[in-house]
Amino acid sequence: MHNILKRDGRITNFKKEKITTAIHKAVLATDADDEKFSEKLTDEVVALIEKRIQGIPTIGDVQNIVEEVLVRHGLYEVAKAYILYRERRSEIRDAKKFFGVYDELKLTVNAIEVLNKRYLMKDAAGNIIETPDQMFGRVAKAISGKSVEFEKRFYSSMKNLEFLPNSPTLMNAGTELGQLSACFVIPVPDSIEDIFGALKAMAIVQQSGGGCGFSFSRLRPKGDIVRSTMGSASGPVSFMRIFDVTTDVIKQGGRRRGANMGILNVNHPDIIDFITSKEKEGVLRNFNISVGVNDDFMEAVKKHRDYELINPRNNECVRSLGADDVFDLIATMAWRTGDPGLVFLDEINAHNPTPKYQIDSTNPCGEVPLLDWESCNLGSINLAKIVRKNDIDWERLRDLTVLGVRFLDDVIDANRYPLPRIGEMTRANRKIGLGVMGFAEMLLELGIPYDSEEALDLGRKLMRFMTSAARETSVRLGEARGPFPNIDESIWKGTNMRNATLTTIAPTGSISIIAGTTSGIEPLFAVSFVRNVLDHARLVEVNPVFERVAREGGFYSRDLMIAVAKTGSVQDIDIPKDVKDLFVTALDIDPDWHVRMQAAFQESVDNAISKTINLRKDATQGDVRKAFLLAYELRCKGITIYRYGSKSEQVLSFGEYVSAESDYAGGCPDRSCPY
Repeated sequence: MHNILKRDGRITNFKKEKITTAIHKAVLATDADDEKFSEKLTDEVVALIEKRIQGIPTIGDVQNIVEEVLVRHGLYEVAKAYILYRERRSEIRDAKKFFGVYDELKLTVNAIEVLNKRYLMKDAAGNIIETPDQMFGRVAKAISGKSVEFEKRFYSSMKNLEFLPNSPTLMNAGTELGQLSACFVIPVPDSIEDIFGALKAMAIVQQSGGGCGFSFSRLRPKGDIVRSTMGSASGPVSFMRIFDVTTDVIKQGGRRRGANMGILNVNHPDIIDFITSKEKEGVLRNFNISVGVNDDFMEAVKKHRDYELINPRNNECVRSLGADDVFDLIATMAWRTGDPGLVFLDEINAHNPTPKYQIDSTNPCGEVPLLDWESCNLGSINLAKIVRKNDIDWERLRDLTVLGVRFLDDVIDANRYPLPRIGEMTRANRKIGLGVMGFAEMLLELGIPYDSEEALDLGRKLMRFMTSAARETSVRLGEARGPFPNIDESIWKGTNMRNATLTTIAPTGSISIIAGTTSGIEPLFAVSFVRNVLDHARLVEVNPVFERVAREGGFYSRDLMIAVAKTGSVQDIDIPKDVKDLFVTALDIDPDWHVRMQAAFQESVDNAISKTINLRKDATQGDVRKAFLLAYELRCKGITIYRYGSKSEQVLSFGEYVSAESDYAGGCPDRSCPY
């Protein structure tokens, strides 16, 4: 038997190993211990095909015989898992056929839409000229250089959706542009020349697909003297508006909308204007904003003391404010609008790998604190792919960590930096950010509720393991390739560490959609919901683990899935309590659990964490204040909260059904949140 008839009418080579893989996947979805029989069962399937089928067999013929063989051997649970997977794939194929979608990697309809819109290469007329598989091949070849071995390994990890790099790498590797980093920090010194120099740098970075972080804390306050003209300064917030408008102009021609982080230190005289700058919806829409706070301020809040506002031009005290009052204003504005967040600058600099140089800003989502002119490239391991028989395949996680570090280190050298200064700083410290996605899906597969001590312990264990393996890999790379140039000015002096930082938790919005898993370390945003895809067509999406549990538990129905989609939650649905406890959503979970999960991962993460503390619509300003204080006490590096409904434009909405836009994967549902 040499050929097989595909569903689309094509005749291709028969590959026996595909049957073995399918059986093996079905085994892994159960508690069975029959992996060693996979090849033997495959031989039996092939023998029956040759005996029964005259001519060229179809895919359906093969699948029917696989089911028969599994049942004949008494592998009823394995057969059930195989049948459920077959049914699910059939539904996805039908949806793709209806929408005219084709792909060779069995991705979801929404993943294909996101890829088509933003990632796949197009010709001059805007026609797509590559497939998702070819995209992964393009990226693997560009990053691996001349190493055939690593080209194959990089390609395999991406094709299997086990590891994916940040969006600019997927978009630009192997293209004329070649800009591969996601995160940049650009300094804004206190002069007109430097301010507009930073503006130009931002425009160049955003045109290449990157996001920018800025600290505006060096700018003199509004009304302060400008000696060169004897006029008055307009203040940081007015200049932020210029950056915001420029971002609007740049993003009109790009595949990836521009995004910024704006930070102002809490002791800046214009801090009140900054805190309230996004009070009117639509203002600074291309900025996330965060107040940079230090330990002195936070202790003043706890002790109800005043603190000083300092003019950065001359370091003189302008006046004092009640720390408690300012903190309450931050909490109130965050409750009303989702902004500002907090960045804990002392905590960030306590873990700064090059302590001679202070960090005062982060990238747009806050997960990478960077020095002036640094950039960072990110990648994430899909944790859902390493669950084996209700346990974690730690060896596979180690392999993916080692591969991920090698990939991201190679990106630094393959990168075409948008500005020479950025290239110099990035190569000097060689910071990378390897993280995870699919954590919530992993918990579901393991039967662990997100809001549980067991989940927190697992988060800690995972990141300790990954960071340790990443550092070992970086040292080995340093021995072979040399340590990062600034190592003698770093905490790694005396070692061969190749990279100043190694781990990060990014939001993984688009790449988690491509991978078909949950975003970063966020919980589920809905168990079942309606996805707006393909020119406003709507598809019901159901969490695949919930669907499987419902089928196995005998309470699955299409009506149930539609009922769940009305609220996204199963807490008021008549199903077993243990299922309700497991399938909690972001808004089912108390804010404390969100913060504690972020803190659990932060314990072993080199950089920082992008995590949204989602609050229900009826949450109070007191809830926000409590979350902020808890994040400080648990030594997080920053915190972002979002109360549902605090902005009119959201990519996630609750109406007749829970509805999500094609590019929403979890986390902050506000349209202005980047990536």
